[in-house]
Amino acid sequence: MSEYHKSSYSDGTGGNCVEVSEGPTTHFRDTQNRDRGHLDAPAPEWAALVAAVRGQ
Repeated sequence: MSEYHKSSYSDGTGGNCVEVSEGPTTHFRDTQNRDRGHLDAPAPEWAALVAAVRGQ
């Protein structure tokens, strides 16, 4: 698994933070609740979700 990086949409004040680790399987987690684990999605499904959210 690669390193986590913070979403470009995170607000920088400690709120609304999501971290993502991209690879064959994408892992994503809440920055404020790292100890609660992460969710997984196959990379193509993650890409489709991001595209849908962006309205593409």
